[in-house]
Amino acid sequence: MGLFKKKQKTPINETGIPETDETASVEMSLVDAISPSALQITSNYIQVGDKFARTFFVITYPRFLTVNWLSPIINLDRVFNVSMFVHPADTGIILKKLRRKITQVEAQISTEAEKGKVRDPMLETARDDIEGLRDRLIQGTEKFFKYALYITIFEDSVDKLNEAEEEILSLMEAKMIYLRPALFQQDVGLNSSLPLGIDELFITTSLNTGPLSTVFPFVSANLSSNKGILYGINRHNNSLIIFDRFSMENGNMVIFGKSGGGKSYAVKIEILRSLMTGTDVIVIDPENEYQYLAETTDGAFFKISLNSKHHINPFDISPPGEDETSEEVLRSKIMDLVGLLRVALGELTPEENSTLDQALTETYASKDITPESDLKNITPPLLEDLQTVLENMEGGERIAKRLERYTKGTFAGFLNQGTNIDINRNLIVFSVRDMEDELKPVAMYLVLQFIWNLIRSELKKRIMIVDEAWWMMKYESGASFLHGIAKRCRKYWLGLTTITQDVPDFMNSPYGKPIISNSSIQLLFKQSPATIEVVQKTFNLTDEEKYLLLQADVGEGIFFAGLKHAAIKVVASYTEDQIVTSSPEQILQIQKAKEDLVKENN
Repeated sequence: MGLFKKKQKTPINETGIPETDETASVEMSLVDAISPSALQITSNYIQVGDKFARTFFVITYPRFLTVNWLSPIINLDRVFNVSMFVHPADTGIILKKLRRKITQVEAQISTEAEKGKVRDPMLETARDDIEGLRDRLIQGTEKFFKYALYITIFEDSVDKLNEAEEEILSLMEAKMIYLRPALFQQDVGLNSSLPLGIDELFITTSLNTGPLSTVFPFVSANLSSNKGILYGINRHNNSLIIFDRFSMENGNMVIFGKSGGGKSYAVKIEILRSLMTGTDVIVIDPENEYQYLAETTDGAFFKISLNSKHHINPFDISPPGEDETSEEVLRSKIMDLVGLLRVALGELTPEENSTLDQALTETYASKDITPESDLKNITPPLLEDLQTVLENMEGGERIAKRLERYTKGTFAGFLNQGTNIDINRNLIVFSVRDMEDELKPVAMYLVLQFIWNLIRSELKKRIMIVDEAWWMMKYESGASFLHGIAKRCRKYWLGLTTITQDVPDFMNSPYGKPIISNSSIQLLFKQSPATIEVVQKTFNLTDEEKYLLLQADVGEGIFFAGLKHAAIKVVASYTEDQIVTSSPEQILQIQKAKEDLVKENN
């Protein structure tokens, strides 16, 4: 142990005369350095410096103990120590005691029967328990132990100590577990709850293996199943988190995490593994992160921008499903177009909304598309057709003028074109990276609308991924449309994945929480200190889970599936890692390796 030297005042010798060496120093041990300034021991608490401590021990347990019963105490937002001591007992001695005990119980039952008394259920239950325990001990399937549980709480005052005591006692007594303070033994109790491994208090309860197995508070949910895909490693017990998202009440998922936390990496791995199980995947990609993945898996990659050769006509309309009519499909399409135009044009007055609704109906009618039409063989109108209708409507001139930038102005090549993309692939990626920031919400809304028509046209197992969803959540119409998909997609065998790094913006939308509540699976990665409070409140995280997310490494987080959740680490194979990596350094290395290979072949 190291020693500390501390300068003192001039020491006084035994005669009361000061020492002549004014720089004399004394050696002080480490124990002296870290010891509190004062220590007061009373009958029911100890004062250590400015802190007050009180130790409790458990005196009795119920007949049955449930798994994880100590977890509410462990997760309390208080400062306390918990010590557990498990003392193995000699099985032979225990069997002798149990034999004497069963003899006493049997004798008491016989005596009461001879006196004609009504049978005592407590005695009969005790007899059955003792006999069962004796059988298990003799067979060697269980052992016997002396178990001690001590809790020492620390507070700033005696009043707060009393408040903490009431809270802990009420939590435990609700489970029929009773605690008592270590009266006149607080010093011994404190020593027993320190990390010294010494049970000085030694107040124990007899428990066999079964009940003893429930005392450990560190219980993790087992998220392994016989079907689904591998999402990652359970960090609690190193088991595999294999899960089928469509086995839940809905297949929706939300993924939150700061930039670089591993969100896109985890989603790409899910895409690869889902494709292997026959699930189609559709992605809205704001940063071209999924292009290489699409090319590698023979998927389709479409760039949606002003200068792109790929176009989507917002007026496309899909044929009705088995439980739909042409009228319902047309009405729904017109509502979606109103939402798209609100995003493109900005907020509209109630009068303009009414005018626009009527103009859209007339625009479809101009192409012989009415509620009675067969929607399988039609030619949908273009945005310029809507402008023409508005110009000839009373009150529509102003809206028509605002539409000019999308039909004849700088944005003419974006919305005013017929659809020319081939969607007959298992993986379809729509990239909006090269779209101007002003038009990105419009582009994302347009793509979502196109995807929704595709989904409704054919019942098929699909996953739709919306990356950086906060772009859409900034606009009421876009957020409303995304929320509508989250609510309705289950009936079309679709799972919606919503990804965002801007949690406050997402939650500030009135549709943020409803989208989360309509998502059976949540995946949280590393969070920043600025957003962790919002995340903790939204997902009702404990302080331990909060700190886990603050300190998580890349690819680590918490996986929620309904009421089950576990700490997760996303792991990829070497081949998967080469396909899904987003690391600029790794991407450059892969590109260099390809170039070197081409040179060698030439």
